[in-house]
Amino acid sequence: MTQRDIRRHVDAVWRIEGARVVAALAKATGDLGLAEDLAQEAVVEALEQWPDRGVPSNPGAWLTTVAKRRAIDGWRRRERRDDRYAALAHDLAEETERSDHAETWQPIDDDVLRLIFVACHPVLSRESQVALTLRVVGGLTSEEIARMLLVPVATVQARITRAKKTLAAAAVPFEVPDPAAWSERLTGVLSVIYLVFTEGYAATSGDRWVREDLANEALRLGRVLAGLVPREPETQGLLALMELQASRFAARTAADGSPILLADQDRTRWDRAQIARGRAALRRADASGRAGGRGRGPYGLQAAIAECHAAAPSVAETDWERIVILYEALGRIAPSPIVELNRAVAVSMCTGPASALRIVDGLASDGALRGSHLLPSVRGELLARLGRMSEARSELFTAAGLTANARERAVLEAKAAAL
Repeated sequence: MTQRDIRRHVDAVWRIEGARVVAALAKATGDLGLAEDLAQEAVVEALEQWPDRGVPSNPGAWLTTVAKRRAIDGWRRRERRDDRYAALAHDLAEETERSDHAETWQPIDDDVLRLIFVACHPVLSRESQVALTLRVVGGLTSEEIARMLLVPVATVQARITRAKKTLAAAAVPFEVPDPAAWSERLTGVLSVIYLVFTEGYAATSGDRWVREDLANEALRLGRVLAGLVPREPETQGLLALMELQASRFAARTAADGSPILLADQDRTRWDRAQIARGRAALRRADASGRAGGRGRGPYGLQAAIAECHAAAPSVAETDWERIVILYEALGRIAPSPIVELNRAVAVSMCTGPASALRIVDGLASDGALRGSHLLPSVRGELLARLGRMSEARSELFTAAGLTANARERAVLEAKAAAL
C-alpha cells in the first residue's frame, strides 16, 4: 500500500473507531485531554509503521494498545517523583497485557456514552460542552464545528482548550454519574448527540453529502440512552427524530454520491421499518410527556415534523399546514434563526413564496445567519418561484460560494445555471 492509501485507511479507521479509542483511553487515564493527545500520537505511529508492517487485523485495538503503552512509558519516567504514576502504570500495563491476548477488538459500547456524559459535566458551560463533545466524540474539526454553530473558528478552539483544562482542574472522574444526577447533564447529552447526527445527515464540509457512519453512531447512542431513561420524553423524541430522518438515507444520494433532494427522492426506498420505529418512539415520548404533565419538547416537535414527511406520498401531498403550525410551536419554545428559516420553507409550500420571502428577508436584515449558505439558498429558491430569475441566480451562486461541502456546492451551482 502506498503512503496515500495508508493515510486514507487511517482516516477511515479514525472515523469509525476514534471516539471509542479516546473513550477507552479516558477511562484508563482519567484525563480526557491526555486521552486525546495519546490517541493522536498513536495515529502518527500508525502512519509510520503500517506502510512497512501492514494494517493490523484490529486497527482500533492497535491504536488503543499503542496509546496505552505511551501512557505507561510516560508515567514510568515520572514514577520516582510520584508513587501515583507508578500505580497507574502498573494497572494500565496489566490491562494492556490482557487486551493484547484478546482475539478481537471488543469495544464497550457504553464507553462512548460515558465520554459524552463526562464532556457534558455541569462544571462546563453549555457552549464548551457542545464544542468539546463534537470534537472528541464526533471527530469534527474546529472548522466544521464553527460552521455548525455559526461562530468563529477561534471561538471553537478556545472553548475546547478551556473545557479540557477545566475538566482536568476539577478532577472530573471518567464515569457516568448516578441516575439521580443525570438530569443536570441530559440536556447537553441530547444536544451533542443530535448535532453529531445532523453533521452525518448533511455534512457541512468535504466531498460527501451524507456521512452515514457518523449519523449511525449518533443513532446508536440515542438508542442506548433511550434504553437507560425510557420515561424521559425528549430522549424518546430525539430517538424518534433520528430514526425518521435516517429512514431516508437510501434515497438521499445517487450511486455516484450526488445529493437527491426531497422532491426527487424515490419514497419506496425509504426504510418503512425504521419509520415505524421512529413513530413508535414518538408515541412513547408523547405518552411520557402526558404522564408528566408536559407537552412535546423541541425534539418531539421536530420528530412530529419528520413524521409528516414520512407519512406523505409526495411533496405535494404533504400536510404543510400542520408543519407550519409545528414550526411555530418549535419557534416559541426553542427559538433560533434555523427554525425560522425552516418555517419559511414550510410557509412557502403552504401559502406561497411571497409570504415566505418576507420571513427570509427579516432574517437577512437581522444578520443572524450571516456567513451561512442556508439563507441565500432558500432565498434563491423563493425568488426563482416568484420569477425574479436574475436575483435568484445571484443568491444561489452566493450560497454555493459559502458552503464547504463539494456535493452541495455542485447542486447549488447547477440550480443557478439552470435558471
